[in-house]
Amino acid sequence: MNHKLNDLHPYPFAKMATLLANSAPALDFKEIKLGIGEPKHAPPTFVLDVLTENLDKIAHYPTTNGIFELRQTIAHWLEGRFMLHHVNPNTQVLPVMGTREAIFSSVQAIINLPSETTGIKSAAASAKPLIVMPNPFYQIYEGAALLAGAEPYFVPCTAANNFKGDYRSIPAQVWEHTQMVFVCSPNNPTGAVMSFEDWEDLLRLSDRYGFVIASDECYSELYFDTPPVGLLQACAMLGRHDFKNCLVFHSLSKRSNLPGLRSGFVAGDAQILAKYLQYRTYHGCAMPIPHQLASIAAWQDENHVGENRRLYKEKFALWMTELGDTLDLTMPDAGFYLWVRVPAGFTDADGELDDEAFVRALFEQVNIHALAGRYLSREVEGINPGKGYVRIALVASLEENQEAIDRIKALLAVPVATRTTA
Repeated sequence: MNHKLNDLHPYPFAKMATLLANSAPALDFKEIKLGIGEPKHAPPTFVLDVLTENLDKIAHYPTTNGIFELRQTIAHWLEGRFMLHHVNPNTQVLPVMGTREAIFSSVQAIINLPSETTGIKSAAASAKPLIVMPNPFYQIYEGAALLAGAEPYFVPCTAANNFKGDYRSIPAQVWEHTQMVFVCSPNNPTGAVMSFEDWEDLLRLSDRYGFVIASDECYSELYFDTPPVGLLQACAMLGRHDFKNCLVFHSLSKRSNLPGLRSGFVAGDAQILAKYLQYRTYHGCAMPIPHQLASIAAWQDENHVGENRRLYKEKFALWMTELGDTLDLTMPDAGFYLWVRVPAGFTDADGELDDEAFVRALFEQVNIHALAGRYLSREVEGINPGKGYVRIALVASLEENQEAIDRIKALLAVPVATRTTA
């Protein structure tokens, strides 16, 4: 077996299962799942209709680069959403089977190990390539890096910097070994959004050091008022219409409540995408034609996306109104997560706020599933930026969210001295 598999961390939900293995839920309450970021709003029926109407096309092999009509639809969507002048559907767009597999496989295709690029055996030249990524982060970034033979370099995203990575603080010697930078905007789990100025700074660094920027924008359509600026949009604003060294990843999972369709795309630098397409041809992950036709219908309609945003906005307003002060909630820039600071009274042996204790109490005492923040982060220089936070996904119905709020209010009303969190 590939020895690099031993470097992989257990997935966050596997860690949660271990944490709660000896716990029992509060059976007086119906289970409410706010831990996994799986959309629960109804998928658009017109998309499902297109899917079922074209099931006969499952008899045909799909091509790796997808049908032209899908690529053209995606190109037009990008142009309209991000104010791009022209996106070439044949060279700058590639449909994928959900962005999770594309994020992972793109790293395998892009990263060059030292022996492959230089042939030099010196210690300096043989250093592992680095992939810079936010911390906390989506764990696929790390796993992809490790299995490609690269080393993750974690950039802390803390309240001190509005939960965004401070790329200006990264030393030059790190950039000199960096081949890729992962950015998640809007961020999972914090909801922070990159500004145009943030993108401009990162693009200047990419020009100087030659690394690829991989922007995970799967939550870009779940905003409240102002659409987030995307990487390709920033490129266009700077006159960089070739999108050099830039890739964006988009999905229908969150935008259109279609996580099981496994439909997304990668867009950007045509030279990178040409090689990545070749890689994918061998990799064998072409999207079935019925899925492609259903995807066209989804990308062409914005009404259902607006309704999706309205539902999330309503749930965020509910949480902020009813628990904003009690839990000291911060409204995210976008997305559907609350990044919640653990309330007082849930502490570890050192007196520090304990996210594991809080999620265990939620499960054992009021049967609510949430995710411990430390499982989405890595400790760097003795600090885990996710420790003391809990991720709550507002994916359940409005009624379930109200019920969860009422239960949490009751839990927090219990005097600290009488709480049981173990």
